[in-house]
Amino acid sequence: MTFARLLAALSLAAALLPAASFAQADKAVVTTEHVRAELLAHAPDGLEAGKPAWLGLKITHKPEWHTYWKNPGDSGLPTLVTWSLPAGIEAGEIAWPVPRKLPVGPLMNYGYEGTVLLPVPLTVTSAFKPVAAETEIQLKASWLVCQKECIPEEGSFTLKLPARGSTALHGGNFQAALAAVPQALKSGAQVRIEGQRLEISVAGLPAAARGKNLEFFPETGEVIDPPGAWTQAWKGEAWTASVPLSPHRGASPNVLPVVLAAGDQAWRVEAPVTGTWPAKAAPASAISPALQEALRQSAALPNAGAPSTAGTTLLAALFGALLGGLILNLMPCVFPVLAIKVVGFTQHADDRRGHRISGLAYTAGVIVSFAALGALMLALRAAGEQLGWGFQLQSPGVVATLAALFTLIALNLSGVFEFRSFLPSAVATLEAKHPVANAFLTGVLAVAVASPCTAPFMGASLGFAATLPAGEAMAIFVALGFGMALPYLAAAWIPAIAGWLPRPGAWMETFRRLMAFPMFATVAWLVWVLGQQSGIDGAASLLAVLVALSMVVWALTLHGRTRVILGSVALAGLAFVAWSIGGAITRPATAATVARAMDSRWQPWAPERVQQLVAAGKPVFVDFTAAWCVTCQLNKKTTLSRTDVLEDFAKGNFTLLRADWTRRDPAITAALAQLGRNGVPVYVIYRPGRAPVVLSEVLGADEVRNAIGQM
Repeated sequence: MTFARLLAALSLAAALLPAASFAQADKAVVTTEHVRAELLAHAPDGLEAGKPAWLGLKITHKPEWHTYWKNPGDSGLPTLVTWSLPAGIEAGEIAWPVPRKLPVGPLMNYGYEGTVLLPVPLTVTSAFKPVAAETEIQLKASWLVCQKECIPEEGSFTLKLPARGSTALHGGNFQAALAAVPQALKSGAQVRIEGQRLEISVAGLPAAARGKNLEFFPETGEVIDPPGAWTQAWKGEAWTASVPLSPHRGASPNVLPVVLAAGDQAWRVEAPVTGTWPAKAAPASAISPALQEALRQSAALPNAGAPSTAGTTLLAALFGALLGGLILNLMPCVFPVLAIKVVGFTQHADDRRGHRISGLAYTAGVIVSFAALGALMLALRAAGEQLGWGFQLQSPGVVATLAALFTLIALNLSGVFEFRSFLPSAVATLEAKHPVANAFLTGVLAVAVASPCTAPFMGASLGFAATLPAGEAMAIFVALGFGMALPYLAAAWIPAIAGWLPRPGAWMETFRRLMAFPMFATVAWLVWVLGQQSGIDGAASLLAVLVALSMVVWALTLHGRTRVILGSVALAGLAFVAWSIGGAITRPATAATVARAMDSRWQPWAPERVQQLVAAGKPVFVDFTAAWCVTCQLNKKTTLSRTDVLEDFAKGNFTLLRADWTRRDPAITAALAQLGRNGVPVYVIYRPGRAPVVLSEVLGADEVRNAIGQM
């Protein structure tokens, strides 16, 4: 009699003899080309409060196929389970049986072949009140099954258990599976960081393990190098090992849970980690040749032969930050502020002392602002927040506030109003009386308007800053600020620069009004950014608020009774618009809106998606982007949308994934950190069996096509 017939016979007996009932399968088995998966239950005392009960997913693999442990090793994904249970019944975590080491070419994975049962403990509380003779259990599971290629699979399972009575048909399966679960050790264990290796010591192992060579499995992924050469030895009753760290380490745990196995027996211990984790850094081979050449030319790489990147030394990171800050001045939202300040030198060309003091004050304002922004970001990261450069623009409220600020600046530059006309005369004269404070605040404003931008070479430096002690990280932010302030500081201290400018005249007012248009363009861009975050309703609401704000500004430039009447009406209109439709500004865009905005050639990024595709032998190109990133949008329009580039992607069978960081996403932040980056844009090519290749921040079509063509 086959197993299926036996199960059917037992189910019939359960219907006739309720006192001796068994689990009845509704849809308890899912069969694919590569596995047979079955939902099992074991409740020898029934579903009673305080009594032991188990569920389990039994996976039977076709020969030479395998699925993965909780830490899959170099590649792969663990099996995931999601339960739908009646009120009063709670499912615990999978009690993972000890895995096997599965070498795949140069990689080493951890997983299961043959047949494995993944048991899950159930807790039945006093709140469980069955309303029928049977209790329905539902499971949705997903797994990655691999041989030479990998296939992501999933299944939905339903099992009906008797509310009262024993369910013990599969007791032997559960007994064997639980016997393979590592036993917890309470004895002492420790992990010590020594350079690029972990020195591990475990005491108190049972006699059955002593003197034997043990298999070692860390539960935390992306810490050690699974295929790397490691050594083990016994020192008295303590087992010791020296294990290499992963060159692509993505985790720095304070406690490292490890499993040690000897044949069919295994033990689990949680070992505290002592020492300092080395800084995470991508290897030089993970940087595209074009980016390496650009960094070498800028002195960000010490030499062509050194195994280094822009973020491997503090000196290189400081230089990259300085250069990135310098380039920030060319951004359309920053250039008008800088240009008008420099043009202002022509009005007092002979006041060299005043110019130099103003230059120092402006520099101080820029550096203090960058330092404050960096300190805030590092403090939030230390508190557990997943943040990177540009994090403030992931908030629609901040984007809307910047749009309002740029609107006011543009209106001021275009001559609609003067700030001093809105202020009491005593306050309005402060600018003339305190030019140093005015220059300092101009530096603060310059940083505020620069915050949406990322310049070349900034990404590697800021990514490196996130791995450094606070003092060294702050030095990078100071270097970034100094680089941004350098052009104005140079103009203030070198008279020849001011001498290049024309003499004062009507052209200065024309130039000032001309500079309003980059500001209006920046407002249009910020409205578009908000549309990506909050949808078309959010963008329309922001436009309405900006129009109402502009009317308020215009009304306040009037005089007498007209100013009072129209100003009051305009203020009331602004308040009404903000109250009635302002909520749409911060409301997230619907999934349908996001889907419509996605180019059909691109798919949404997910970390498991990358792993699945690479494990299946497919190359992947990932665009880490954000709507508020100017460089991202420039690269998208000038390079990634080119027909020849897209044709090369298609010929190379690339899957194109887009990781949209417009709104805060901790998973994307973590992925950027693993690549040694702390902001966008970042462009990465993943190929099976190779390190990720990081391309330049300012993309060129030739660089992308050459990277695609490398086999």
